[in-house]
Amino acid sequence: MIHVRYHRGLALPAHALWLDPHVAKPFAFVSHAHSDHIARHAEVVTTAATARLMRARLGGARREHVLAFGETSAFRDCALTLLPAGHILGSAQSFVESAAGTLLYTGDFKLRPGLAAEPAQWRHADTLIMETTFGLPKYVMPPTAEVLAQIIAFCHATLDERAVPVLLAYSLGKAQEAVCALLAAGLTPMLHDAVFAMTEIHRELRADFPTGYVRFDAAHTAGHVLIFPPNAKNTALPAPRRTAVLTGWALDPSAKYRYQCDAAFPLTDHADYPDLLRYVALIQPRRVLTLHGFAAPFAADLRARGVEAWALTADDQLELHLHDHSFVAQAPGG
Repeated sequence: MIHVRYHRGLALPAHALWLDPHVAKPFAFVSHAHSDHIARHAEVVTTAATARLMRARLGGARREHVLAFGETSAFRDCALTLLPAGHILGSAQSFVESAAGTLLYTGDFKLRPGLAAEPAQWRHADTLIMETTFGLPKYVMPPTAEVLAQIIAFCHATLDERAVPVLLAYSLGKAQEAVCALLAAGLTPMLHDAVFAMTEIHRELRADFPTGYVRFDAAHTAGHVLIFPPNAKNTALPAPRRTAVLTGWALDPSAKYRYQCDAAFPLTDHADYPDLLRYVALIQPRRVLTLHGFAAPFAADLRARGVEAWALTADDQLELHLHDHSFVAQAPGG
């Protein structure tokens, strides 16, 4: 939490600024518009893309304080800058500066370049609060181009068998990565309504987003590649078909059985283990606080490497004092 009054001369209430809380708060920084990072907050600090996506996904009214990437806004004697996180469109990290020190909160992030999100940027910080979804050494993702080539090959092979390929991917972020890759390969994506809605917003926000995808039509699926959210896989779909899930957890040998699919491809919008280590080396923080996934093992790994690091759990919080501001990092659920 960050106790502040700030932003372009607007008198904001002296509420704590929560970092990606899962429940409604008076004042929150929202790093991106995935459902596990948004709630019906009274006021939010975020990017224009995330604000637009939140309106579509969450509805309701809230006071929005929108910052462009790289724009620095002063509040009291601190300053807040949003940096691209590379996770999904509009995803942001929060970089806070004061005379007493600096703090970088990553939210969900990815260093590998993607097709639908802005490339990640970073700055040195005294304290780094980072997500560690894939924080075990076994999670080393193959090159993205290689994974996309495998997905395209799966789709071509399925179509050659006169079956319908169905890709299961989150409607926001990963689905748009798949749309871009399929269109570049000359294939025509047919999108579940939820995927279609999010993809149309991408076109609205990005003039260079490709066209050529179509909305799902059960009567005309032949020759198309269907993209559905994983939670919609039990929708009545055409037969014959072959299904594949797109997830970083595809690195686990049991993934295709767990997801009940014909194939699983490790396409992810999170940093893998080597990139988590690389990020710490890039930021050069004095201390690291870890969240999500394998937070405790990754923090222990960092300590073994000589970095002060501690995991935050749903029951733990750590207060960080930067001048007259109180920063409290809390795990999701708080």
